[in-house]
Amino acid sequence: MVDARMLLSFLEEDTPFGDITCDAVIPADLTASAVIRAKEACVIAGLEEAAFLFSHLGAGVVTPVRDGERVAAGTVVMEIRGPARAVLVAERTALNIMGRMSGIATAAREAVDAVRAVNPAVRVASTRKTCPGLRTLDKKAAVLGGAASHRFSLSDMVMIKDNHLALVDLEEAVRRAKTHSPYHKVEVEVESAEDAVRVAEYGADIVLLDNMTPEGVREAVAALMAAGLRERVVVEISGGITRTTLPLYAGAGADIISMGALTHSVRNVDVSLDVVPDGE
Repeated sequence: MVDARMLLSFLEEDTPFGDITCDAVIPADLTASAVIRAKEACVIAGLEEAAFLFSHLGAGVVTPVRDGERVAAGTVVMEIRGPARAVLVAERTALNIMGRMSGIATAAREAVDAVRAVNPAVRVASTRKTCPGLRTLDKKAAVLGGAASHRFSLSDMVMIKDNHLALVDLEEAVRRAKTHSPYHKVEVEVESAEDAVRVAEYGADIVLLDNMTPEGVREAVAALMAAGLRERVVVEISGGITRTTLPLYAGAGADIISMGALTHSVRNVDVSLDVVPDGE
């Protein structure tokens, strides 16, 4: 399901007083057909959002492929027919959305495939390091690429990080979090094997090993196992993990690898729209 209000605000941003070029040049009664192509191999995403924009302006849309599919370079991913002005007004907004979402979905799929090649049980997750205002689309794109979604907002789950612990003692912070709500998971960020064991003993549900080397992760997992606590917690790792280092972390014994790079370092996929008047 699309967020209609958000998408229409994007369209309004690009047409605050209409499209002066179309108003001046394109006859109001002219119809046109167009296709959108992926100009490079990718996991396509954003089709639903783009289709909504064209449809809202009165154009008909057909999508030969589905969001989340791998497509080859040159693949037609959308066919559009309707008022020429509608096609041209929505063009750039639709392509911007599709390019960004496809970039995220493609990066997510590459990360998931790299991890599964080492350990199919390990999950890759996106984080809250999204572009403000675009979190819904960024998160959706990561899921289309096969990644799990870490908390969507600060309201979803308790996550105690270093700045919280600069103000409150570790044990007290976990105790307060567990007391605050029986319905929310409690995750705690740690940077040592010793603290991983401590937070597990205090009752945390998820232990986040932050900015550790793969060797450090193995040591923390081994310490949890030695203390008989490994099965009581989910172990997540995060912090500076790249596509190059991902396989090393995938084999380090954690359950989840969260990667801010999936959404904070997006490389847009190149998608283009070509339009022709009806009858050509």
